[in-house]
Amino acid sequence: MSSSTTQASAAEAQQYLVFRLGGLDYALDFSKVQELRPLQALERFSSDDGEIISGVVVSRGVIMPIVDMRIAFGPRPPQHDPLTDVIILKLSSCVMGMVVDGVTDIVALKLDQIEPIAGAAAVDYLIGLGEVDGRRLIVVDIDKLMSIRKVQFGARQAA
Repeated sequence: MSSSTTQASAAEAQQYLVFRLGGLDYALDFSKVQELRPLQALERFSSDDGEIISGVVVSRGVIMPIVDMRIAFGPRPPQHDPLTDVIILKLSSCVMGMVVDGVTDIVALKLDQIEPIAGAAAVDYLIGLGEVDGRRLIVVDIDKLMSIRKVQFGARQAA
């Protein structure tokens, strides 16, 4: 009976939010999304010096850090496009905002529709590649991607 339960759970589709960054489509678990906001609708206290952490924002009275993923994936655009969105994430460790080029849609993916990315085993935040209606999506574990990792003393070695 447990094998039929496992098969049934593997056949169930999970909802993913699809967003664009640097011309590529990415997908993250929709249950981690608290809300979507246009960038200009947020009250920002930012540092425009090209850092990935672009300050903090206030959303519904909550002050949270905002990470500009566009900088992490290439040079910062000279100005914000009207389509620039902020995904407010409800992570296991905090609530934070993530600036992306734009949110496109929500899709349903089954586990068997997501294939591992060849050669990306060392990158723990990449779940795999999903395909929906001919579109290829890079599926990410947003908790792992946005986590701050401490490097233990002595863990880095000179090359």
